[in-house]
Amino acid sequence: MQMDLDSKLDGLRPGPQGLVVDVQAALKECNVLEVLDELDRELVGLKPVKTRIREIADFLLIEGLRKRAGMTAETPTLHMSFTGGPGTGKTTVAMRMATILHRLGYVRQGHLVVASRADLVGQYVGHTAPKTREILKKAAGGVLFIDEAYYLYRPDNERDYGQEAIEMLLQAMENQREDLVVIFAGYKDRMRTFFRSNPGLRSRIAHHIDFPDYTLEELMSIAELMLRQQMYEWDEASRDAFRQYLELRMKQPHFANARSVRNAIDRMRLRQAHRLVSRGGTVSAEDLSRLDASDITQSRVFQGGIDTDDPIDEVERGT
Repeated sequence: MQMDLDSKLDGLRPGPQGLVVDVQAALKECNVLEVLDELDRELVGLKPVKTRIREIADFLLIEGLRKRAGMTAETPTLHMSFTGGPGTGKTTVAMRMATILHRLGYVRQGHLVVASRADLVGQYVGHTAPKTREILKKAAGGVLFIDEAYYLYRPDNERDYGQEAIEMLLQAMENQREDLVVIFAGYKDRMRTFFRSNPGLRSRIAHHIDFPDYTLEELMSIAELMLRQQMYEWDEASRDAFRQYLELRMKQPHFANARSVRNAIDRMRLRQAHRLVSRGGTVSAEDLSRLDASDITQSRVFQGGIDTDDPIDEVERGT
């Protein structure tokens, strides 16, 4: 995985006590600080996650400098586990991690391949191996992100072929350490059970990062950011209505953090469009950008119903 870092890191020079390096200059030179700053801008909250990613980046930078100075020759283990609920930024962080690994010289390309059980496990004898090989081939030189990894193996089904995929992943994680990083992701409790039943996987993972659920205030900040990006705005009434919506929605099943916020905004936009067309007449630029409280309070959540996080379903139900 570790390539020649001469083209990635510079700054080692003789000093009165041997080789010295300007660490910040080295970070800036390989553009890792830029990626970390992007992560700060893209994701609200998640301070423990961002801190851990920075620590990993710092560690890999120093390991690269140590290797150039002839102090180490072994490539560090970089396979990871991301645990947390849906919509907490795991895929986004995995994308940025792939870029960091590439810019520090630990992977050749820095691309991210996202896979699930369906991409790796076949339904019939002989189908799993070629499917898994194909995914590993696509991910070579980058990062393989396996979402809901605990679905790979179903011990209650004696005809399940997931164990074959796991064994192939284990082999690749060991034999392709110079060319591939694997990140397993999913709910924390299920991932704990998954690793407990597959000790070979756990022993090959160096970094376990937990992604906490967002707080109400963080979700409101995420909504504000999404609206600005899409050039929408709301007033105090609609902002208060959305806060009430979130307070109710967060207590319901299948709440998916930022993903649920995005889906709720999509439904708000659908209702706004229907409101403007139904009203008829002329529409101003202000009308096109403004979301009213009524665009939010029409949600079935306010009538004690359960939201589905599915804009199409909401339209079909007329809510």
